Amino acid sequence: MDFREQLIAFITIVRKEIKRVLRIWTQSLVPPVITITLYFIIFGSLIGRRIGTMSGVSYMEFVVPGLIMMAVITNSFTNVVSSFFGAKFQRFVEEMLVSPTPNYVILLGFAMGGVFRGLVVGLIVTIVALFFTDLQVHSVSITIAIVVMTSVFFSMAGFINAVYARTFDDISIIPTFVLTPLIYLGGVFYSTDMLPEFWSTLSQFNPILYIVNAFRYGLLGITDVSVGLSFAMVTLFIVITFIFSLRALSSANRLRS
Repeated sequence: MDFREQLIAFITIVRKEIKRVLRIWTQSLVPPVITITLYFIIFGSLIGRRIGTMSGVSYMEFVVPGLIMMAVITNSFTNVVSSFFGAKFQRFVEEMLVSPTPNYVILLGFAMGGVFRGLVVGLIVTIVALFFTDLQVHSVSITIAIVVMTSVFFSMAGFINAVYARTFDDISIIPTFVLTPLIYLGGVFYSTDMLPEFWSTLSQFNPILYIVNAFRYGLLGITDVSVGLSFAMVTLFIVITFIFSLRALSSANRLRS
């Protein structure tokens, strides 16, 4: 396939993914907004009043960046894992694999669907957050860059999960037993400066810690981790998941079985 044909294939997959998200908007867009709103009410308004300030800002302001990123992460991941596994289950992924479409075009097409859903949900959650607190963006470029990179990273991770999943139950194992603990232990609700030295050091191995802190710096100008290190780590995660996704897609036996 020449570049023009690859571009057409890519746009076709992306268009299909976007239409899928919008077609089931009551399942893809509404539930996460309701869930995050409850977090705002419980952790921000109710518990936040008792906690007071954290890292020099109100607790509500402190948790808002983490909650927005939590919505972006979970929706980017969930969209790709459910969409690609559905393609496997309905067996039309085999048609893409036997076509001349390069594997990286297929991967990027599905990933962009996850990025679209993650960014749309993140935008809606941000608008909801404005009803609870004032958001003063410290750096627009850092804020946008880290959101997009995070969405790409977890879209790739969701793709890997979908490739290796054998049943519908398998696609919920990683979100339940890996993704959720990493989110809650990634500095969404607290500063790592509050942790004992052992747990603070252990947190450095959590990729979500770098994501949340970079986004928090973009919005509030505060962080527990160097912004440069955060971007370097997220870039590394994207490269690793991209290469692993391509290798998994190339091992087509599990996709055609």
